[in-house]
Amino acid sequence: MKTFSFDATKTNNTALRVGIVCSRFNEFIVQALLDGAHRGLEKCGVDANNVDVAWVPGAYEIPVAARAMALSGRYELLVALGAVIRGDTAHFEYVAGPCADGIARVQLDTGLPIGFAVLTTENIAQATERSGPGAGNKGEEAVIGAIETWHVLQSIRTPK
Repeated sequence: MKTFSFDATKTNNTALRVGIVCSRFNEFIVQALLDGAHRGLEKCGVDANNVDVAWVPGAYEIPVAARAMALSGRYELLVALGAVIRGDTAHFEYVAGPCADGIARVQLDTGLPIGFAVLTTENIAQATERSGPGAGNKGEEAVIGAIETWHVLQSIRTPK
């Protein structure tokens, strides 16, 4: 029996090419997620020159940009960063679900791992908590998870 498990901070990730898609809506939250993503990339030893960041207007547009990045062949993994905060209208439901579904579809259709840190929160306080500079920043967690998934997929795909 083989077990595929990796600690992204203890693997060689220097040459990994990473694409990050960020939503400009709720930019102050997303910037904090991006800061966390950069910390995660640094912890994992990814060369900053191998990281591209694309900003789109909102979370609804993240999947199409992620798909374009995935199909470009330039990246081993992607990360989606955004914040959808519930308000007084049904807008939340029309954005959060399709964004998550779209990212899942891109991931499955292309085989490229995508770290998902599109926050879906009830209020700004919850979003701020999940994007803070300390432990629990979902941007950092998404990067590390995507790198670990990339290593697992490489092991599964490589015949031994």
